[in-house]
Order: sequence, then structure tokens, then C-alpha cells
Amino acid sequence: MTMVRRTLAALLLLGSALPALAAPVVKDQLMVPPGTADHFVVVSQAGKHGDEWRWTLPDGSTAYRESILLRGLVYEQDEVIHRRPDGVIDRVEVRGVTPNGDAAESFAIDQAVAKWKSPVDEGAAPYLAPAFYAVSGGTFLANEAMIGPLLAAGAKGLALLPSGKGTIEPAATLVVTGPGGPRTIRLHFIKGVNQTPQAVWLNSDGSVFGFWGGLGVLPIGYEANLDALIAAQDAGIAKLAPATARRFLTPAARRPLLIRHVKLFDADRGRFVADQEVAVANGRIVRVGPSGRGKATPGTKVIDGTGKTLVPGLWDSHMHMSDDFAALSELAIGVTSFRNPGGTIELAQSQERRRKAGTLLAPEGFTSVIIDGKGPLAAQGSMTVASLDETLAAVRKIKAAGMTGVKFYTSMTPAWIAPAAKLAHQLGLHVHGHIPAGMRTLDAVNAGYDEITHIYFATMQAMPQAVVDKSNTTLRLTGPGRYFKDVDLTAEPMKSTIATLAARKIVVDPTLVVVETVLTSVAGTVGPSYAPYVGTLPAATERSFKSGPIPLPEGTTREDATASFAHMVDYVGVLRHAGVPIVAGTDGSGIELLHELELYVTGGMTVAEALQTATIVPARNVHVAARTGSIKVGKEADLLLVDCDVEADIGNLRHVDQVVSNGVRLDGDALRTAAGFSGRPH
Repeated sequence: MTMVRRTLAALLLLGSALPALAAPVVKDQLMVPPGTADHFVVVSQAGKHGDEWRWTLPDGSTAYRESILLRGLVYEQDEVIHRRPDGVIDRVEVRGVTPNGDAAESFAIDQAVAKWKSPVDEGAAPYLAPAFYAVSGGTFLANEAMIGPLLAAGAKGLALLPSGKGTIEPAATLVVTGPGGPRTIRLHFIKGVNQTPQAVWLNSDGSVFGFWGGLGVLPIGYEANLDALIAAQDAGIAKLAPATARRFLTPAARRPLLIRHVKLFDADRGRFVADQEVAVANGRIVRVGPSGRGKATPGTKVIDGTGKTLVPGLWDSHMHMSDDFAALSELAIGVTSFRNPGGTIELAQSQERRRKAGTLLAPEGFTSVIIDGKGPLAAQGSMTVASLDETLAAVRKIKAAGMTGVKFYTSMTPAWIAPAAKLAHQLGLHVHGHIPAGMRTLDAVNAGYDEITHIYFATMQAMPQAVVDKSNTTLRLTGPGRYFKDVDLTAEPMKSTIATLAARKIVVDPTLVVVETVLTSVAGTVGPSYAPYVGTLPAATERSFKSGPIPLPEGTTREDATASFAHMVDYVGVLRHAGVPIVAGTDGSGIELLHELELYVTGGMTVAEALQTATIVPARNVHVAARTGSIKVGKEADLLLVDCDVEADIGNLRHVDQVVSNGVRLDGDALRTAAGFSGRPH
């Protein structure tokens, strides 16, 4: 089931596409839905992004058509699903294009053998019992084909192809209104297919009403119910959280803690110190120093840290926190704090309230809200504006809601940025984001940006005007992918750009892992961000790791993109050594964070310097370094105990032994199980 995963792929520009053996079927050659087709719309809080249709073909097959424009990303696909007389799906065909190229995918059962070929893989398996082929791509709406078989399978579950098993469980109900009058729909969670449960809303007859997962798919005329549906879905997920919290937030987990004989990372000084001990009590660090000089008080949990490394709890400075499941997954990899650079006010408020109340197990979050210009290229989930007055009103709303920052986006009118940033600063808000089309890196800095989001926007000073003018499309990535390899960092305009960023302490949030996946990944091969986790997650999730690169515009080669990415990796190192604050973030599912740090080391940072970008530097960026971000007496006990020597290899951060969040000790293996991992990464 790829509903939510594919939505996130659209958000992040992560997807999958093998090099096509033949040219993809273009838009004009795709099926045209008849006037009688069922019509759905693809929406977010920012407005409409596309359409989906469903109808029946003369042979009884179900046909689907999808047309989406999302921040310049184009989805034009059709899909046909054929069923045997006994209801078993025996043939699926997907055609068209996505932001990653040819969408072609097929599945068929031939003489008791199931065969498939997707954008990421191909294979065959005996078809001996009812089983469902989980399409790698395809249209959003066609995901509904799984629901009937799941409901029929009940608690015993439904076998999946290529592998795995799924179940479906009911949850809350909601009354929605539209052209057909009020109807009651019910939230269901699909489990076992992906790492975390996937939400779907069903009508009373078991048919699909719609989906929400960063983008929504709803029947046309029911768009006004989106906010209520999101709130009900978040509330339904929230009802599951207290049971998990109770399992971990126990009196035993809150006992005083003493870790002895451990190598400690001193984030403030950027150094590793051998044979240290750290004591924790009442949520605070109460002692740090050489081992053997302190005594354990009665009731203290004592851990021998020989051969292990103790670092501050990690920060993911670019995590679009989608729900409570994602929060738990972040904790499982050692993230105790995150910065959400574009989240919903309601979810951020709810998660923080429940985290403080002890009913949600989650890292501490610091949330910005996206503001973007109204129009077809507006960012999904953003507060869209059509004037300076609306922009200023949005800034005030973000402040009133208790958020920490404003994130401007690429379709903003450039003239609105400076006055909006000035107001944001007056209100104590952090200003960061994508750079609006038509503006260069230093234009954004001069207009009031405190931080540049994504390394490719930090290259925009040196890009051709044609790229700058269209940076609200995929040219924001493919333009630097073509040209940055030839940019001299020691010459103008980059020399003064780097100097200005350093002098003004403008933070850069590189998200190199996104650029690597989008520009350089090899279709059908698991990328380096994900390879250590293969074998620990469901097949559908691991299948998504085999994503391919975005198609490049004419005149740009994959060699150009690979060379430009390598130069961006070096650029991040140059920025850091020039004095520019770097904060590590993923813009993904979270597990990419450790490879982001590996890339910083590749670019010339020491392990200690790279680790600072995920500890003390992001704490300073959101003004909480006085209470967290380093291992120091009096600070909150946010810690990560790792089973290996991190100084020798920063990738060893993946080997989480214990996580301490605000003084509560959480077992790494138990966290991984709760978050949907079947074992430790390798």
C-alpha cells in the first residue's frame, strides 16, 4: 500500500524510475475519462493540486486517470485493474509519467505464476493462494483495490506480493457533507504493509471515501471537509499513542542513571573524551567527569559504557513531522529534538501538549509554518497569500499559535519578503525557507532570511538567470545539477556569498541526502541513506528505497548532475570552515540523518564537526542551547548511547543502544520494535 509513502515521495521529490526500455506513454496518449466517471480531487490546505477519475471499461476492468501538478512536479498516469470472475486481480497496467520519468508498471497471473515489472524491480512467484500485488507506483485512487481483499481477509491478514502481509483495523468515524448529502465515513489503519500504519477513510459499504497523507484525495464537492478529516485522523492516531507511552514512560525508566567508562562527545568544545561518566537524575544531567569519581545513589540504573559512545540526543533540523508514528520512528534512531520546517499548527500544538502530559512518546519539536503565494505552484500544506497584507496576517497568526518560525517559499512575491521578515523578527520568529523565484541567495539574506533551506538555494547566487527565474519549478534542483560543477568557490560571486553568509552567521540547512537521491541515485538499487536498514523494514518500504533520479532537462547529463552534487558536498564543508553554521536535516523519513552526517565528513568536516551540526548547532539555531544540545551539568538529559566508537566512524551512530529523552531511559531495541523496525541496522 503506497498511499502515504507515495505522497511523501511527491513532497520530497523521492520516487522511483528505472531507465525506460521504450518511451513513456505521454499525456495525450493516456485514457480520457468519460463524463460519467467518478471524479476525485487531489488537495491540501493550500488548495487543489490535481484530479483523479475512476470508471468501468467494457470488459469489466476498472480504469483510473490521474493528473497532478505539485510545485512544478507533474503526474500524468492511467491505470487499469482487471479481475477474474472470482474477484482476484489478475492483471494491472500503469502507464504515463511522474516526476521521476516513466511510470510503466505491470502485473499478471499466468498459469498460477504471478509476474511483475515495476519502475524499481521485476520478479515472479508462484500464485498458490489469494494474494495482492502491492503496486510500486500507480495512481493514488487505485490504492483502493487493496481494501476489499484486506477486509475479507480479516485478522488473519492478506498475503502481499512481492512479499509481506497486511491487515486493516477500524477506528474513528466522521460525518462529512457534500453534493450527495451527509454521510458517515470511518477511519481505518492498514498495518504491516509499510513501516507505520497507513490511514484510509471508508464509506459505510466498505468502499473508499478518500485518503490523507500530506496530500488528500477526496470526492469532488467534499473538499470543504478536509480540515475536519485531518483533525479526525490526527485524533484517531493520537488515541493509539498513550498505550505506547505507558510501555516506555515507566517509573523504572525514570530512575536515576549512571553511565560509566564511556567515550563522551563534548559538543560545546567539539571533541571526544575517553573514560567518562555521566549521572542523570530528575530529568537533568547532574554529573559529568572522569569515571570512578562518583558514587551511584540507591536505586540508580548503572550502565557500563565500555566500548560505547555517549553523544547528546540528535537533532533532525528538517523533519516534516506527519504524525505520531513518524515521531516514534525519529526517537528510535536517537533523535530527541527536531525542527519541523513546514508543519501544521494544529498537529504541532497537539503533539507538544501530549508530549508534556506524558501521553505521547516523541522528540521535542520546533515548528515553522510555510507561507507561499497563491497559485498552481504553491507548496502543499502552506498558508497561501495573495497580497502583502495577507502575508503579514499569516506571520501574526503563526506567532499567535506559538510556532517558532516562518518559512517562505518559492512562489512568494519577492517584494513581500523584506516587510514580512521584519515583522517576523519583531515578533521573535526565525525566518528561513526556499528562495522565491527571481531572487538569488544574497537577495534573500538582504531581505531578512536567518537561514537558507537546501544547499541548492545556497548555490542560486551563481546560477544563470533562467534558473533563478524558474526556481519554483524543478529547475531549483536540475539547474544547480547542470551548472554547479563548474562554479569556482574561490571566485565571485561565490567568494562574497560565502563571506556574507559567514559574517552574518546565516544558517544553512543543506539536506544533501535529498539532492543525492534526486540527482544521482541508480534506479533499482538501494541508495546509501537506506542500505543499512535493508532487512529491517517491510517489503513495500524497502522497495521504495530503490528510487531512481529525476529526469534531467535536455542538455544536462547524469554525469553533470553527479559532478555537481559532489561539488555541493564540498561546498558544505567550505561553508562550515568559513564559519557558516550548518544544521543537519533529512527532509525525509528520518533514517537518512546518519548518511547526511557521513556526507559532511566526505566534504571535509571532522567527525566532531559533523556531529555538532546535529547537536549543539541546531540547539543554538532555535535558541535552546542553554538547556539542551550538549552533555553538561544542569542541562536536560537528552542523550544517545551508541554501541560502537562514533569517533572512528560517524555511521556508527546507527547502532543505538539507549536513548535518554528528558531523563527517561528508552531501550533502543524496544524503540525500534515499536517504530516498525524488525531489527538493528547493519
